Amino acid sequence: MPDIAPRKAYRVGKSKTGLGLFATMPIKKGTRIIRYFGPILDSRIPAHDEIENKYLFELNNRWTIDGSVRKNLARYINHSCRPNAESDVRPRERKVFIRAIKNIEPGDEINYDYGTDYFKAYLKPIGCKCPSCEAKRKKQRAEARAERAKVKARAERKAEKAGTKGTKAAKKKFNGHAVGKKSRARA
Repeated sequence: MPDIAPRKAYRVGKSKTGLGLFATMPIKKGTRIIRYFGPILDSRIPAHDEIENKYLFELNNRWTIDGSVRKNLARYINHSCRPNAESDVRPRERKVFIRAIKNIEPGDEINYDYGTDYFKAYLKPIGCKCPSCEAKRKKQRAEARAERAKVKARAERKAEKAGTKGTKAAKKKFNGHAVGKKSRARA
């Protein structure tokens, strides 16, 4: 049986994406951190199927957990493309646990991958704000700036060479006559 994190192992705090769940003490890899809970919705009931909020956790095609209840602190766990936790879904028991897949240090934000369907529907249109995607975008912006600087420097060198050639040509002419060149004189 996996270790279970103590009740005070996490706290809700301000994150880059809003509110998030943060570790307050070290959490070992494999430790069950928190349970995602709320009313169980049946997709066969039309009234349940029409509920829309961002805290729905789908167990399978039929059952979904509505995690919007205030006591469900697991709803504050944000998405990450490089998570430190994962969801342990148990559809027969109709339970979801969040389990650490890495050692989590105090102050680290607890996060897991929401899955491709959620990512495509909600995160991709606005851009993923997880630390790994932010770092990737930051690197891409830096590379683009470096490329623009290279192009600008190349253009300046080209303009400088063109300007230098123009000044050399001007220096070779003196009072409209070419200096240093043999001129053909017709007699």
